Amino acid sequence: MCGIVGWVAYDRNLVHEQSALRAMTATAALRGPDAEGLWLDQHCGFGHRRLAVIDLAGGVQPMLAEEDRQPTVALTYSGEVYNYRELRAELRALGHDFRTDSDTEVVLHAYLEWGEDFAERLNGMYAFGVWDGRQQRLLLVRDRMGVKPLCFHPTPDGVLFASEPKSILAHPDVSAEVDFDGLRELLALVKTPGHGVYRGVREVRPGHVVVVDRDGTRTRRYWGLSARPHTDDLDTTVHTVRDLLEDIIRRQLIADVPLCTLLSGGLDSSAVTALAALGLREQGLGSVRSFAVDFVGQTEHFHPDAMRPEPDTPYAHEVAKHVGSQHADIVLNSGDLTDSLYRTEVMVANDIPTSLGDLYTSLFLLFRAVREHSTVALSGESADEVFGGYRWFHDPTAVNADGFPWLTALPDRPGSAQGLFAPELERALDLDGYRDAAYRQALAEVDHLPDESPAEHRMREISYLHLTRFLQILLDRKDRMSMAHGLEVRVPYCDHRLVEYVYNTPWSMKAFDGREKSVLRAAVADLLPESVLRRRKSPYPSTQDPVYEQTLRQSLIEVVDDPQAPIADLINPPRIRETLAAPLEESGFGMSRRSVELLLGLNLWLRRYPVRLALT
Repeated sequence: MCGIVGWVAYDRNLVHEQSALRAMTATAALRGPDAEGLWLDQHCGFGHRRLAVIDLAGGVQPMLAEEDRQPTVALTYSGEVYNYRELRAELRALGHDFRTDSDTEVVLHAYLEWGEDFAERLNGMYAFGVWDGRQQRLLLVRDRMGVKPLCFHPTPDGVLFASEPKSILAHPDVSAEVDFDGLRELLALVKTPGHGVYRGVREVRPGHVVVVDRDGTRTRRYWGLSARPHTDDLDTTVHTVRDLLEDIIRRQLIADVPLCTLLSGGLDSSAVTALAALGLREQGLGSVRSFAVDFVGQTEHFHPDAMRPEPDTPYAHEVAKHVGSQHADIVLNSGDLTDSLYRTEVMVANDIPTSLGDLYTSLFLLFRAVREHSTVALSGESADEVFGGYRWFHDPTAVNADGFPWLTALPDRPGSAQGLFAPELERALDLDGYRDAAYRQALAEVDHLPDESPAEHRMREISYLHLTRFLQILLDRKDRMSMAHGLEVRVPYCDHRLVEYVYNTPWSMKAFDGREKSVLRAAVADLLPESVLRRRKSPYPSTQDPVYEQTLRQSLIEVVDDPQAPIADLINPPRIRETLAAPLEESGFGMSRRSVELLLGLNLWLRRYPVRLALT
């Protein structure tokens, strides 16, 4: 896992632009704390910050292929390719020689052998740039599910690209501006594929290749979710899911650095931890380490709500004991979560503000603690999107609504519905119209089978919306918060083989026992305590300490009372004061808190980040 940057310019000689490339690369230092590399040619420059995970000595980047001692192809690469050993054996049989044991060199030789089609052979999470000096052409490639980020900024004579927007914004010719469309994307909670927040900055879509040459930029999809008949019966489906999970975890345990799991005590992370423990024992590598986040007093004074019926910690402890993991709780307090330094670091790591404040800050602090012991962590992220775990998958009102299900399930979401922004700004933004257009675009992408029943037809759409939109918000959060500490988080449930198989499993089978994630539950039933197998879905935790929300509200009062506050011209002070006068919410997922988080985040972003709103 690393941070990558690059610059292609056909009308200038980049050999003389080392200072600009170095400035861009420096912004990725936290993503890659182990080494820095720069490479410049006449029309292309690559930067790389390395987090060494496989072949610590040999996987130095940018990596070059040479002919007659002259570089022909250069690679700057972030991520992991989990089938690199099989690919290396295949490439050796085709005559390729390897100098290292790294997956980076395998990716480079795969391009040399198979050209632009090589991405279809990769299994993993990755984002990289390939410069082919023979054709004066750049390829930008992103993994199928979008686990690793990759953004780019077309220029008059080429392109800039990087793991994160901050690296592009560090280029002297780029200004950090956000227009109406960028602000809409920031506030809408829909994550439009390919859309960036900063003006001119776009994202490489998951499963796509962007090709840049002297004729311009073109994009090609090499993978996407497609509808296929599912012919397996229920028992075969359950066993196939189990076999896939065992193979996926076995591959993702490969690392030359300490490894752990993130264990919440829910079904998803518990299954990953149990399978990891099993895989390590089979290899004679001892027990697995596991970590969980908790808050001071949360277990003792927990208040159940519609989103979270019970605390995580007792279940995490039970699973740890059951599988024999070396477990540790990372316990946070409200002082940690409201600390201005941490909140600023979170915003800088994320590049944009969010309404999910403590859900980011607590993850940031969890990963900081985990990084003291491990460099790689396996996560249960994305199982809910793959197997249908969210409560609104099973809510007929949300399923049948004419919009994104998660927005229907949270009708009082932060934004225009609550009137927190100035009326003229809300009218100009028209967030409801933006969300509706995004929803129509997503539905138009869905591939269907001709004989699907109306119920199966709709549930395929629901699955597609979550896998291509909602999941991207969560993957971005996990990547930014983990890589801010140089921690690589692997996401086994995002293996494209599993995603394809389960996506095409009929909904009637996915929910065969009337519960969420029925197939996953059955597939790992022999590995987990009965209490975890019976447990209802609980999302990532949010602190219930009233001191936390009181501190947030007081901070927002100070902002509203300050006529010089960066968001002063954007907000509706009377409506905000009305919100702040309401009683505190017991739920950590209440919309008043999320609205306060959003406004404080916007104010911090405009005050501490080099950003200008271009709304005229």
